[in-house]
Amino acid sequence: MFTPKYPAPDTYIPVQHTVPDSTVLTPATPAPAHVPVAPARTTVQLTPGNAVALAAGGGAVVLVVGTVLVSLLLAVAITGISVAVVAVVLRMLIRDMQKGR
Repeated sequence: MFTPKYPAPDTYIPVQHTVPDSTVLTPATPAPAHVPVAPARTTVQLTPGNAVALAAGGGAVVLVVGTVLVSLLLAVAITGISVAVVAVVLRMLIRDMQKGR
């Protein structure tokens, strides 16, 4: 029911690509109707070994992406903490300079 229906091979009419001569006038004839044929598709067989390999590869990708994202988050957190410490130190230095110490 869901399989594609292809025309019989003997109904194929090849198209001839010729350049018409401009001096000869011929009556216009309709072109024969062509049925488009879908290209052959390859099927992928999913065996238990392939399924395990696919799951392991997906797990590895998740671990790598997770590691990279956690590393970026830690880098941002460490940078934020260091900027906060520098701000506190500069504030104390400016306060000491204003008091004249």
